[in-house]
Formats: sequence, structure tokens, C-alpha cells
Amino acid sequence: MRAFEEAPPDIQEILAKPIKELGLKLEGSPIERFVHRLYRELDRKGLKKFRPLCYLTDEWGCPSGEPVIGIPFYLANPKLARLEKEMNDLEDAREILIYLRHEAGHAFNYAFELYKTQEWRDLFGPFRRAYRDDYRPVPFSRNYVRHIEGWYAQKHPDEDFAETFAVWLTPRSAWRRRYKGWPAMQKLRYVERVARALADVDPIVNTGEVDITPADIGVTVEQFYQQASHEKQARMDIALDAHLPQIFLTRKRKESKPAADIVGKHRSELVEKITYWTGVPRPIVRGLIDSICRTCERMKLWGELGEEARYLVEVTVLATTLAMNFLTRGRFET
Repeated sequence: MRAFEEAPPDIQEILAKPIKELGLKLEGSPIERFVHRLYRELDRKGLKKFRPLCYLTDEWGCPSGEPVIGIPFYLANPKLARLEKEMNDLEDAREILIYLRHEAGHAFNYAFELYKTQEWRDLFGPFRRAYRDDYRPVPFSRNYVRHIEGWYAQKHPDEDFAETFAVWLTPRSAWRRRYKGWPAMQKLRYVERVARALADVDPIVNTGEVDITPADIGVTVEQFYQQASHEKQARMDIALDAHLPQIFLTRKRKESKPAADIVGKHRSELVEKITYWTGVPRPIVRGLIDSICRTCERMKLWGELGEEARYLVEVTVLATTLAMNFLTRGRFET
């Protein structure tokens, strides 16, 4: 894989090492300061007794019913973080806090077993509802807050609560003004009222069981990323070969540049905007744009100089259409 081949020597030297032998730990790592930031935010909101345990694992998460927060292990090691940036786009400080606040919402729900109460079920829905990855959201619905890019609160009642809690927790989110007149305001006021009532109350579930940790991951760093890349690429079941030549030139002209460079230059903006407006998860959109870049490179497509804006409009429309197909059908197709 190109990212492995072009990685600097200090990164290449860890590729063959099993993840469990890297000695990864949260304490003293670059991610620890964000955990302390989360705890300070909880304290400012008056939650004196709620401090969810944070631990390293393979992805962001909060095991169902367990008031603990899982943080991706690569955020605890600068070399792994650099590799993650090359492979998948590393979370920046803003995104790290977005995910921490969201997972804190899950942990708060589980710590005080709010999901077992009738009021919680009336507002958010049944906690035991089947959890589906291919949910079909209603874009721009005012029944839900927006925190993680897309319409993630609509995925499941538990996610609805976690997103609502995250918006309430975020400093200067101005949720009272932003959600004024929305049905979602009732959920936000519920979170504020419950948090105030539980400010000095010990959690019902004070600790929880973690799932996988770095010590449980026996594959090497390279194997871990190869597997993740193959799984992501397997979802890109799209016939880009038939469509990109309709946008770009199939032969190089005197005044032209590689189409892959045109798309790649604006990769971050494309991922950001398509994610926001379609609601498709960021990793999926990122994989789609990467697939477009790879296809342009493989097919040796070109773009005329001075026509970059036109090409970007067409690529945006194509990618948005494919993303919406994924949103409504669970797969990319044309």
C-alpha cells in the first residue's frame, strides 16, 4: 500500500510490530489532555460525581450498558497518529471533543440507567429497538439535534440521547437559541433538568466492563490497517469507470493537469461538505472521494487548466448522488 511504502523510516519500523506489544496507554499520552478537558466540562455543568472511565480500544465507542468511553488507540501514539492521518484522516482537536462528548452521553445514560425510565422512553423511544447500520434518516428533521456530522441522532434512541447530551454539554453551543421552537428542545430541557437533579448523586453503575483493548490486538500495525482498508474498499461497489471519463479528459492536452490532482487538492472540503449535507458517515464519504482520486489516477484522466471550478461542481454532484444512494439503499450504485 502506498501509504506504507512512502512512510518515513520511524513509521515503517512499527508496521511489523503487534499492536499489543507497543505498550500503549492513555496516561501520559497526547489524548489524555482531552479526557481532562471533558472532565472539566462535566464539572462546569455541575456533574460532580460523574467521571466516566476512558480507555484505549480499536475505535470510538461505549459498550452498551457500560459507563465507559473507548478511544482509538492511535491517538495515544504520535507515530500511529501520523500513520492514521495518511490512511484515514486523523481526527483534529475539534472532532476528538465532539466524539468524547457524544460517548459521554452514552456513559451518562448508562451510569444512571435513564433508559429504564418511562420519561426517557417517551422522549427518545425504546432502548431495546434493533440497532441498524442502514437507517434511513429524515434530513433536516427538527425532532433531533445535530452534533456529529449528518443525522446521527436518528440512528437509534440511544444515539438520540447521546447527541442531545453532547449538544447540551458543548461550551457556547447556544442550544437555547439554536433549537428554539424545535421539538428537539424538549429533549434538551430534559437533559438539563436530569443533569441538575443528579449533580451530586453517585451513579447507579459506577464502573463498567471495557471491550477490546490494545493488549488484546495481536495483529501487527500493518495488518490492522490493511484489513481496515480492504473492508472500506469492499463497500465502494460503484462503477466510477463509466462516469468519470464523462467529466474529465481521457487524453492529455497541452494545457492540462491530472484529474486526480484537481480532486485531491479539494479532498478535505469535498468530504466535509458532502458529509454535512448528506448525513453519510465521514469515513464512507472519505472512502468515496479517495476512490474517485484512485480511479482518475488509474484511468489517467486529465482536466483543462482554468476549468477547475466546473470539474469540482460535476464531481460534487456525482459524489453527492452516490452518497445519497448509500444513505437510502445502504450501498453505492448508479
